[in-house]
Amino acid sequence: MGVAGCLNDNGGSEPSSDGTSSSDGNSPLTRIAVEGTTLVVELSADVDIDQVNLIQPNGELFGQRDVAAGAQQVSFEIGTAYTPGEYQVTALDEGETITESSTAIRPELQIRDVGLYRNNPDKPWDEVYGESETNRIKNGEAFVTVENSGSGPDAVTELIFSGDAPNPIENPRGSGMHETDQVVVSPGETTDLFSNSFPFGSESEDGMGGSPDGNSGQFTVIVETRVSGNRVTSTYNIQYSGSDEMTDCTVTITGTDDG
Repeated sequence: MGVAGCLNDNGGSEPSSDGTSSSDGNSPLTRIAVEGTTLVVELSADVDIDQVNLIQPNGELFGQRDVAAGAQQVSFEIGTAYTPGEYQVTALDEGETITESSTAIRPELQIRDVGLYRNNPDKPWDEVYGESETNRIKNGEAFVTVENSGSGPDAVTELIFSGDAPNPIENPRGSGMHETDQVVVSPGETTDLFSNSFPFGSESEDGMGGSPDGNSGQFTVIVETRVSGNRVTSTYNIQYSGSDEMTDCTVTITGTDDG
């Protein structure tokens, strides 16, 4: 997913529907886009440019790139430790500014889905947890689907389940995700996070579990992010029925009316 818009007559940028910049035929900056965790700047072959600078939202220099003769692209690795906001891309020749363009680099993570192995067997559970693990282990873990609809990358650093889960843990050991400290989510990307805190395993003292007559409640998924520094949350209705044992219990998860 690209960042920035069509370049205007003054060399600035205006948002476009596809999120990728394109030249009006006169600007040296033909395209500015975030690809993964990298900001890519494409240059016109018809204009002499020997340097491209990237300026942070606070006005400080993020980085500069020398442009070799004939080169039509430079890139800046922004990673997941950058400050979200408006960045300025400046093209220079022999120290003089030829043109500049502003572009917004901001992540926007949202939780799209949550589910268990027993209800979603087609997810890559064996690939994630290993084929040697039992269905009991996989049944106790969960996946959470997150989408980055913003214009910059972000990293999920913690996955938390609270409320009426069998094993709610507000402060999981490590990140709460299986065998990783973080999951990078690029702009335009949707990815699954797999838990490592056994939220739907054996019922803990504070948890809600199975019942032949049915138990119902709500639980909340919390995703902590690095770049935006936000706690993204989503609450779901849940029902446990058919058995006292979580391994045999039927679990139904639905969204709440208020989203």
